Amino acid sequence: MDPFEKAIRNAFGKGDSQDRAFREKVYRSAFAALDKALKANPQTTVETAMRRRQALSAKISEIESEFIPAVPAVDPDVAGGTASAAPPVANGGNGSRAQSPRREPVFEPRMERDDWSGARGAREVEAPAGEYRKPRRRGRPYVMGFIAVTALCLLAIGAWWSIGSGIFQSQAQRDRSVPNPPQELGGEDYQPETSSEPLAPGRAEQLENWIPVFQPSDPTTVTAPGGSTAEAMEEDGQQFIRIRSGTSGAAVLFDVGQGVLEQIAGRRAVFNIVASAEDGQETQISVECNLGELGDCGRKRYAVGATREDFLFEMDLPDANPGASGAIAIRSDIENGNKAVDIYEIRVSPAN
Repeated sequence: MDPFEKAIRNAFGKGDSQDRAFREKVYRSAFAALDKALKANPQTTVETAMRRRQALSAKISEIESEFIPAVPAVDPDVAGGTASAAPPVANGGNGSRAQSPRREPVFEPRMERDDWSGARGAREVEAPAGEYRKPRRRGRPYVMGFIAVTALCLLAIGAWWSIGSGIFQSQAQRDRSVPNPPQELGGEDYQPETSSEPLAPGRAEQLENWIPVFQPSDPTTVTAPGGSTAEAMEEDGQQFIRIRSGTSGAAVLFDVGQGVLEQIAGRRAVFNIVASAEDGQETQISVECNLGELGDCGRKRYAVGATREDFLFEMDLPDANPGASGAIAIRSDIENGNKAVDIYEIRVSPAN
């Protein structure tokens, strides 16, 4: 026996199954239990849910048909007596129906409201006890109407469940977590701006008034998020910090203090990153910066070798209050080959 059929019949045993209102309550409880089970299973598709509801609706219709009273056999003598006792019908065409062996309902003359209660009592007195039975076909409109309403409810529930579960939404729409940051551009997608191209080596010696941005003696201004590393080291009396983006490609962040930004606001500034590759393993690094209200420097790429070198870029800064500190982000290997870079110093100088 179907589990829902068994549950419905067990529920009938706990109440008056002959009461139509009680049966409808049991049916609604069965639909509610089915909906709860479907929603609890995230793998259920809309088609499967509709088939389960249709199967339950068909089973309810089958059970409900057991409570429709059967039409009793009609005694020919009783039928003849009833037909003879019926009042004559004005329409002559209906006379042929009296000769048919099949019993047809008797249509009484139309009465006013005041006569209705009395006439109804008269019919109850005239009808022999136990002879009146509600014809089977009069119960069919109720059953068909119940099935139609149930089908409409199933369609509405299915539509509501489909919308609520997000089955028609894309993966991005179903993802209600914090939006992911935009993907970083690959090296082949980079289009450098002519106004902020890296400067040629040797320009650092021509500038003065350098303002320190990062010194290895203060590694607290360095942040290594998401699988990247930053390790303070010293070799041959030189201090530096070795950064490694790792296979995740996450950039290491170097703080640019608000006081530094206030000194270069409204001027053309030259940034200098002093770096070399680890153990002679040449690599390509990318540099990006966010200077708060002063803007950003775009994305720059440099080839770093074993020799300590200056890597410079310049940019025009607006004459505005930075409002906060900024940051310079460096990826040690844009090809995600897990290569490291040693950073000896980061500094900036006004170019004019």
